[in-house]
Amino acid sequence: MLMDTKRKTAVVCGAGGFIGGHLVKRLLERGIEVIRAVDIKPVGYWHQVSDDVENLSLDLKERHNCLLAVEGADLVYQLAADMGGMGFIENNKALCMLNVLTNTNMLLAAKECGVDRFFYSSSACVYNADKQGSVNASPLKEGDAYPAQPEDGYGWEKLFSERMCRHFEEDFGMICRVARFHNVYGTHGTWIGGREKAPAAICRKVIEAKVSGSREINIWGNGQQTRSFMFIDDCIHGTELIMNSDIETPINLGSSEVVTINNLVDIVEEIAGIKLRRTYDLNAPRGVNGRNSDNSMILDRLQWEPSIPLRIGLEKTYRWIEEEMASRVVRSAA
Repeated sequence: MLMDTKRKTAVVCGAGGFIGGHLVKRLLERGIEVIRAVDIKPVGYWHQVSDDVENLSLDLKERHNCLLAVEGADLVYQLAADMGGMGFIENNKALCMLNVLTNTNMLLAAKECGVDRFFYSSSACVYNADKQGSVNASPLKEGDAYPAQPEDGYGWEKLFSERMCRHFEEDFGMICRVARFHNVYGTHGTWIGGREKAPAAICRKVIEAKVSGSREINIWGNGQQTRSFMFIDDCIHGTELIMNSDIETPINLGSSEVVTINNLVDIVEEIAGIKLRRTYDLNAPRGVNGRNSDNSMILDRLQWEPSIPLRIGLEKTYRWIEEEMASRVVRSAA
């Protein structure tokens, strides 16, 4: 049964990030009073900033900041994390593990302040690597996280924090909801600088090749890795549904439309109206060979699953990145 949270007040942690910025705007549109948006970055560096919200720059690894963040809130959306695409998480395992400080202190603060519901954004990186060794690997069911062999660093931290949510619910009666995000992409996301994920990186590379006339793109790995990618609108809708639900265990939130990285490049090339020569960096971070979301549980429990086609989401993402890149050129020339 879905719970009614419309009259509640909410705090979004990680609000200066890609997903958090979209979530704040959606909650406001739905009439939920978002009393506080929190991120470690100065507000001027946030991906999106919403009006009529208390926007705070706080390091949530510190417990006193977590108490400031959640004071007076009924609902807490804990999305704050030091993370990025595969290039970042493979080379910053210690930084990713330190996210456990944020999650621990946020749970403690939420308990102390009497928060009604706590949402935690986990990741498909929690899944057992042995089940992702083939490009034709079966879609991952929620039970495939055990026996535990997650992505080193980032995946271990996410899995540990899932367990903390479980035990805070069991021991203290705090309602916790956990979603395992699968490769979220879309507008207002990171597309340059080393933290960007594959869809944004490929859009940027295709645009760069088109503008420069190089007609060449470099792909990490052999291009045969398989993935599913979820557009931001589906992610935000699913987050709301899961937060409002009675689902007490971690649940997949991802598209079941599986493609290879080469397929992803094909789609972006089609959007751009160009064909590029491909080179492959076999020494670059590439992640597991195959990962896809099994949506049996979310369909059964919520009668819904992410369904925005990759082609449609990539079109919107490509056009937005194209505009951002053009704006940078204009600003640098001014």
